[in-house]
Amino acid sequence: MGAILGKKIGMTRLFNEKREAVSCTIIDAGSCFVTQVKRSDKEGYDAYQLGIGERKESKVNKPLQGHYKKAGVTPGYKLAEFNFSEMGQLMELGSLVSVESFKEGEKVNVLGVSKGKGFAGVMKRHNFRGAQRTHGQSDRQRAPGSVGGSSDPSRVFKGTRMAGRMGSDNVTVRNLEIFKIMPESNLIVIKGSVPGPKNSYVKIVSTKK
Repeated sequence: MGAILGKKIGMTRLFNEKREAVSCTIIDAGSCFVTQVKRSDKEGYDAYQLGIGERKESKVNKPLQGHYKKAGVTPGYKLAEFNFSEMGQLMELGSLVSVESFKEGEKVNVLGVSKGKGFAGVMKRHNFRGAQRTHGQSDRQRAPGSVGGSSDPSRVFKGTRMAGRMGSDNVTVRNLEIFKIMPESNLIVIKGSVPGPKNSYVKIVSTKK
């Protein structure tokens, strides 16, 4: 039971005891420290704030420099919050959070931001099949078709699936299994894929089931 902040390295495949190939995602969860402990009597809720990575102090603005100095840790690249119940243990300001809080075979939820695709049409965004290519159709193959009646209702309903911005959404993939843990390298190997591109940051939280 635990929670940690990690950086997605990429995907690979490993072999289990049955010599079966398993698609896995490698996540680097090193240099993860508690940068703030929030309490309900002061901030209004209980949470731990974790920071990951180490970067030069000159690359961090003055307010964040003071924030990290108060915790007694080096400046990081990313900050994220976790509930007390998600951490599963009491943590102190500046303490290290390691991958050893997890175990192989444990089920976790992974939270991240999906890949941004930019402006996309309805076939890519909503899996429309497109119009037929016969009966005089010349440039309507990838068009969405009719989106609203002309006389009634004389408007387009809210929520109608249309072209627009695709991706860059908060995504949670639940009940993924930890395939392997490498404490010496601070790596967590998770079965399957997780949200986001390479070098993006994800939150790993143990499931309560």
